[in-house]
Amino acid sequence: MSEKLDAYLEEISHFLSGRAEREEILLEIRSHILERAAEYGQASESTLAEAIAAYGPARKVAERYLDGRPIIAPAYRRYLFRYTTLLFAIHVFLTVFAVVFKKNFVIFPFLFMPRLGVIEALMYLPTAFLADLGIVALVLYFITQSGKYIRLPWPRFAVDLDEVKPPGKGVLAGRIPTFIGFIVMAAVTDFALYLYVRHQTIFFTNLNFTNPKPLFTPGAGQRLSLIVIALFAVSMFALLVKLFTRSRWVDVASNAISLALIGLLLGQPFDNPFAIKVAEAFGPKFKFMVKFMFLFIALVITIDLVKNLVIIGRRRLGREDVPPVARPHV
Repeated sequence: MSEKLDAYLEEISHFLSGRAEREEILLEIRSHILERAAEYGQASESTLAEAIAAYGPARKVAERYLDGRPIIAPAYRRYLFRYTTLLFAIHVFLTVFAVVFKKNFVIFPFLFMPRLGVIEALMYLPTAFLADLGIVALVLYFITQSGKYIRLPWPRFAVDLDEVKPPGKGVLAGRIPTFIGFIVMAAVTDFALYLYVRHQTIFFTNLNFTNPKPLFTPGAGQRLSLIVIALFAVSMFALLVKLFTRSRWVDVASNAISLALIGLLLGQPFDNPFAIKVAEAFGPKFKFMVKFMFLFIALVITIDLVKNLVIIGRRRLGREDVPPVARPHV
């Protein structure tokens, strides 16, 4: 038998599932190709190549046989993001618990939560979100493939696509708050840059800028100031872009960059960073307050990031579920 035909069938098999069903489909495809090759003349490598080319790309052929058998049934697609959001909210709560109380615990066999530091927590949450999404998708896949009717609970506190109304387009009044926010953030960013260029820091112990007294040592003050200025700049540019587009991808990019900057900020050493004399007992308290504050900010940003990703995903699924409008024949 032709090696080209065997390779073609092997490629198609990669897109099919179920051994018995796969073998049946491949036998049917082989039979059709051989019949079509016979129509071109005596079976040979050239006629088989023509028949294979006419039959179509391997992935498209497999999709024709799988049409009507989705991996996740359309009725369950909305559950995918609802349950993922719910699981991730639980993950976020447990992550905060692990960071604040420095505890590790196991909910066997579902969850192992190690004791995490702030940086480890920020790195762990995106992985947790992907794991939650994979678990929910796997469960819905098995439910779909079982072919049984299973009534799933419907958490009403999750984001509903029908309740999410996109911002109005081309309405000047709707962009005024964004424009005001951009002006404010631009002023804050410019002022912070002015302070940094002049004094190499934006943190002071007094408000007398003719004779300022830096709060932190030069090295710590420069590092922390640059990161905070970068956070201001990210917010400013995000607001500027949103004056021209309402795409939620702008918020996703802004949130992701802000989380990376906060992670960099929390990774800075806070041991004895002050340029002034402070009580010895104040150092550990200051370190805890700073980390707790920025961890809380990071959690708020993470929740907003997940919300935007959920809305984007739900809208895409909604567009896929809408049948195309039939065009009149001319």
